[in-house]
Amino acid sequence: MNEDLRFKSEDLHAFIQAIYIACNMSTEDAAAMADSHVQSDLRGVHSHGVLRVSGYVERLIKGGANPRGKPAIVGGMGACAVVDGGNSMGQIGCRFAMREAVERAAVHGIAAVAIRGSNHCGALAPYAMQALKRDMIGLFTTHSLPIMAPWGGAERLIGNNPLAIALPAEKEFPIVHDAAFSEAAYGKVAYYQQQGWDLPSGWAFDKDGLPATTTQEALDGLLAPIGGFKGAGLGLIMGLLSALLAGASYGTELGSAQQGPPKPGEDSQFAIALHIAAFTDPAAFKKRVDRAIQQIHNSRRAPGTERLYAPGELEFLNAEKYRREGIPVTRATLADLKKTAKELGVNLTAFAWLD
Repeated sequence: MNEDLRFKSEDLHAFIQAIYIACNMSTEDAAAMADSHVQSDLRGVHSHGVLRVSGYVERLIKGGANPRGKPAIVGGMGACAVVDGGNSMGQIGCRFAMREAVERAAVHGIAAVAIRGSNHCGALAPYAMQALKRDMIGLFTTHSLPIMAPWGGAERLIGNNPLAIALPAEKEFPIVHDAAFSEAAYGKVAYYQQQGWDLPSGWAFDKDGLPATTTQEALDGLLAPIGGFKGAGLGLIMGLLSALLAGASYGTELGSAQQGPPKPGEDSQFAIALHIAAFTDPAAFKKRVDRAIQQIHNSRRAPGTERLYAPGELEFLNAEKYRREGIPVTRATLADLKKTAKELGVNLTAFAWLD
């Protein structure tokens, strides 16, 4: 029986925070890390949830990321800024940078922040969503290790470099689109392998550029871009925006997925905030977003489709469900988390609900 276990989000958050505190992170930064994982799992984005914790811990305790690293503004002018993450965990620098973008957009109407000295930052939607409470539109992208080939190629040169966009609504859920420019995230393929599920057709190529048929071939090979050459091109552009504007490593300068994580502190990201009031009335804008969403809900459905969803809606509904029923965690992930916690000296008796 390999049924997932379910845990309250607040319990899981406290446990993950304790793990990061044991890595010498501050209480505040450890909470931010736990929030990143738990929010991803709540939204059903398990590829960036607690599954990732042990890999992050390894970077923190083996001299990769700096658990006490602090992001700082190191350049820019007016509505633009450059942030150096100080080799902190990506989640720490990216939250800081998006806050800065929102504050500058409140003054200038639009703002852009390039981030260097960063590390892997998890799912991007939460950063774009930081803009929503201020009646702003958030955009956020990042540069990852090369895991895709130029269209028709067989060499890892392009990251899948996701883009997240969040737009506020009035009564409906905000529109939130967060997707990499590959058919599936590397972490999602790893999650399928952990679950023992078959690799969906079209997700990846093997190391020779031929269609992959197993999760292992995909992990050893190349992720397939969405939309063929279009996805490969957009992945390239997101990587260039993130890395070159920040003065950070790009492409193979960052490292190789076959050789492990990227060089510490060499990841980069790019954030934009748009203040709706600089363009139009925010209340009217949000009402029109509501109408666009309702138009989707009420439109004619293809045979076999029960309901149509706006981007991000399923994730919001997932979060409501998992808050009621508990977050699903595989037994393999739980065993990995407990092993990591024990090695760090975390007192597991304080988390009796784990057993």
